[in-house]
Amino acid sequence: MDISAVNALTYEEFVELFGNVVEKSPIISAAIWSHRPFKDLTDIEAHITEFIHSLSDSGKEGLLRCHPDLAGRDLQSGTLTRESREEQSQAGMTALDSAEILLMHRLNSEYKERFGFPFIICARLNNKADIVRRLSERLKNDRAAERELAIEEVKKISSLRLHNIVLSGIQTKL
Repeated sequence: MDISAVNALTYEEFVELFGNVVEKSPIISAAIWSHRPFKDLTDIEAHITEFIHSLSDSGKEGLLRCHPDLAGRDLQSGTLTRESREEQSQAGMTALDSAEILLMHRLNSEYKERFGFPFIICARLNNKADIVRRLSERLKNDRAAERELAIEEVKKISSLRLHNIVLSGIQTKL
């Protein structure tokens, strides 16, 4: 899909196609649609980043709360978004043994209790050992530092999702 095809999408088509670039946050794609025509993929990404950075701290935390726990309840119940399921699978989070599931549950719970939002890491750029290590390390951060680290991970995730959509030419029910 080239940039002219992206720019030709109606509002509804754009939101449908890019609505989960930032997990369960179609409002972001809805907000950036009005910035068309986009020059290129980098321009779309810049508008997403600008929108995220314009949020208040509580707005950023709300955005973070849209993300599922890694190897958590949504994975176990099959209610993850397609993108999250693929990303967690690629990182090995769908193939944990019972001890690893218990460890992830304990660490996720501790993290959410401490920060008020789920642990976020770009699963596609990590494996399960990296994820457990980083989760344990990041539990030592203060809330403001962790919020900013989590937002940086959201930006990595959204960049990969955006590139996947545009560069692979995925077509939806448009």
